[in-house]
Amino acid sequence: MLKNKKMNKSELVDAIADNSGLSKADSKRALEGFITATEGALKKGDKISLVGFGSFSVSNRAARTGRNPQTGKEINIAAKNVVKFKAGADLSTKVN
Repeated sequence: MLKNKKMNKSELVDAIADNSGLSKADSKRALEGFITATEGALKKGDKISLVGFGSFSVSNRAARTGRNPQTGKEINIAAKNVVKFKAGADLSTKVN
C-alpha cells in the first residue's frame, strides 16, 4: 500500500542534490530555473515534452454552469486555461 506523503520543495532540492552530485544551492537554482522555464513556455502556449518522463501542456476549459453544493443554486463557472501533465511510459512503468 502506498503512503500518501507529500514532498515539499526543500525535500525535492535535497533529493536532486543527492541524486545528481550537485550542491544543495546549485540544485535549488536548477529546480527554480526549471520551474521558471516551464512557466514561461506554458504561458506562451508551448508544450514541454520530456521523453520517458511526461509532457506538460495547457488546455482551455470552457465556461460552464455548475451548482453550489450547499444551496443547490446554479452558478456560472468562467472559462480558464488549465495545466495538464501526462506521464510518459517509463515513469508509468516505474510507478507501478
